[in-house]
Amino acid sequence: MIKWFAAILGYIFFRFPGAVLGFILGSLLDSTTIKTSGNFKTVFSQGEKVTPADFELNLLSLSSIVIKADGRVNQRELDYVRSYFVSAYGKERANATFRTFNEIIKNRDVSAHRICMYINQHTQYPSRLQILHFLFGIANADGSVSSAEANEIQNIARFLRINLRDFESIKAMFFKTVDQAYKILEIEKNASDSEVKKAFRTMAKKYHPDKLQHMDEVYKKGAEEKFREVQKAYDQIKKERGIS
Repeated sequence: MIKWFAAILGYIFFRFPGAVLGFILGSLLDSTTIKTSGNFKTVFSQGEKVTPADFELNLLSLSSIVIKADGRVNQRELDYVRSYFVSAYGKERANATFRTFNEIIKNRDVSAHRICMYINQHTQYPSRLQILHFLFGIANADGSVSSAEANEIQNIARFLRINLRDFESIKAMFFKTVDQAYKILEIEKNASDSEVKKAFRTMAKKYHPDKLQHMDEVYKKGAEEKFREVQKAYDQIKKERGIS
């Protein structure tokens, strides 16, 4: 039952994105025996097959790419990642994992493409959206997401096979812009009132919790959070335009 424990702790520290990400990692750990490796070939070498037990190292590797995107290693971003792993796995294991993370941070040959290929094989699309949200959370830990970080996350999103509209929608949750609400609804600011209403219906249907009754509770709660973001964006546009 590691997956539920990790999901609960993830929720406590990072709300719904943390809960879903904790569930993903915990599920993989539930399904396999954890093995400790004395090297990092599972993360860095082309010839080694990566196992589900190495998922956390691959996620840390993606985290390191985002952290180093702007040319410096920010302590608040490191602390953000460490806090999540402590909450998900406990202090002892997180500390052991972060000894590996120190090596990952120093390594210049981490392949985002190869890591994402592994993640694509072991997760479904909604889970990859939550991973994307987690990466934006790391970049935003120091108070803002730089353009270099956003570009790197966009590359990762492409490798994770996340479509551009979904990427822009999640990105908009971290960038306060005049057209933020429109980006969340995946429409242009010059859209007509009828197009705004149609976009809301489409997004509400896409993220409505009733659509995920067959899935685990953490996924349904994640959908509820996204549904609220869509509703808030729609309410803002209605207020600005005087739409009844």
